[in-house]
Amino acid sequence: MMDWTDRHCRYFLRGFSPRTLLYTEMITAEALLRGDAARLLRHSDEEQPLALQLGGSDPARLAAAARLGEQAGYVEINLNCGCPSDRVQAGAFGACLMAYPKRVADCVAAMRAAVAVPVTVKMRIGIIEGGAGVPVRPRLGLYDEADYGRLVAFTAAVSAAGCEVFIVHARQAVLGGLSPKENREVPPLHPEVVQRLSKQFPSQRFVLNGGLRTAPQAEAALGWSAGVMLGREAYHRPYVITELHQHLYADGWQRPTERELLERMARYAARECAAGEPLSAITRHMFGLYAGQSGARAYRVRLAEGARPSGARPDFFL
Repeated sequence: MMDWTDRHCRYFLRGFSPRTLLYTEMITAEALLRGDAARLLRHSDEEQPLALQLGGSDPARLAAAARLGEQAGYVEINLNCGCPSDRVQAGAFGACLMAYPKRVADCVAAMRAAVAVPVTVKMRIGIIEGGAGVPVRPRLGLYDEADYGRLVAFTAAVSAAGCEVFIVHARQAVLGGLSPKENREVPPLHPEVVQRLSKQFPSQRFVLNGGLRTAPQAEAALGWSAGVMLGREAYHRPYVITELHQHLYADGWQRPTERELLERMARYAARECAAGEPLSAITRHMFGLYAGQSGARAYRVRLAEGARPSGARPDFFL
């Protein structure tokens, strides 16, 4: 999630499961190729297993960016074809790419030829194109066979290019006419469409995304999907990651106590702050600790206020 799942966030979330696959926020291929790739790709070994999500629409540029990601140690390269924000559309990547299956197929083929790690695609079940003078709200509740046919054509083209794993947000993306927040909530969820798609493409793996809030909900989806992806729920209530780990893996792993998690983050913050990183850049991702527990609000206030002073010590939250 852009501006959310940076390396500090991922380090924090890793404390809730050693096996969950974590994803970076979307990084554009151009940012890697024209900017400070070392800074953008930087991560801790403790974050692994870790996937790099790329944005872009030029096959050669994406291939070069994917190669940088593989060299940096990422175990998967993911192409974003699902983000509906206006700034993403302006850059010709994200959900708008679902209207161009051949271009996405060319991008996937180029990326697969460039790296040995898996290349996956994050997508929606379709798009609704709006904009000035084009009302979208009357169309939000509609999903017909023509919509599904376009989804099948997109999936077939990208599968033929070598993509074997599709992470599908089970709602349409509205391009123009809705805010990014509304795009996450207003278009209805259609997990049955993803399930139908998985049956039509039995050789591919489909990971369900969207609307999953609890471990039982995720487990139910895993009855037919190859995996599940949680975003904001895991960010705000990271305990769900532990719940899923303990339901899915019989490995005896136990989550560290809150005190142990705080001590782990204090050590990490001390190291990062010594290298010049602002303390608030780390603590802003830790508000989910104690979620749903007594004293959670007081903890959040202490975390927010304690990180502001310039001389704040990285262990103030212990």
